Amino acid sequence: MSLKTLIFGHRGFPAKFPENSLAGFHYTLTHQIDGIEFDVHLTKDQVPVIMHDETIDRTTNGSGEICSYSLNQLRQFQLKNQEPIPTLAEFLQLVGQHEVQLNLELKTDQIHYPNIEKIVLAQVKQFSLVKPVIFSSFNLATLKNCQKLDPHQQYCWLTKQRVAEPEAFVEHEHLAGLHLHQFQPGIKCQRIWTIDDPKTAKTLLAHHVAGIITNDFEKLRQLCK
Repeated sequence: MSLKTLIFGHRGFPAKFPENSLAGFHYTLTHQIDGIEFDVHLTKDQVPVIMHDETIDRTTNGSGEICSYSLNQLRQFQLKNQEPIPTLAEFLQLVGQHEVQLNLELKTDQIHYPNIEKIVLAQVKQFSLVKPVIFSSFNLATLKNCQKLDPHQQYCWLTKQRVAEPEAFVEHEHLAGLHLHQFQPGIKCQRIWTIDDPKTAKTLLAHHVAGIITNDFEKLRQLCK
């Protein structure tokens, strides 16, 4: 059981900044965030970029699937604060030596990008981060692919469903933990998303969950004092 519950910024700090923007990430890094959760896709030319959706329609002034654009083509579109869509490399460069726990979600539950596991794992290794990255995905096959490439990293399965015999499942699948939509008793390492309600957060803190993923880390951080 975790001694301290880490508060993760869900896609950075969307309560104040566009989600998955470098501006939001920079704010969290300079305001003592415990962890940052973010999402990774591949462009047409296989460059890892950070965005939640498979398409750019909701969060930029463009439209279409990320995988239909090369990085250079994608750069013509902007987030709501006029930033370009960030690459994974740009974000990791920004993180640098900040003592923050990263949770990288491989977005392969709808589109399984060829070689995304190999490309992302290799790129993360190019950076000297303070803490090992947690890799998560809704797609268990993606995590199994990652394990074959590098069995020594932390892999966590994302699911909205209740997990039967969770600790046996974690052990059988060689996972570091589970990322759940709702708390489930009897799990040594679980991180819960997306929690913005202080009352719910207080309950999770009392259960000593490993992490709470929130859109407003500053509000929930006050509960930890």
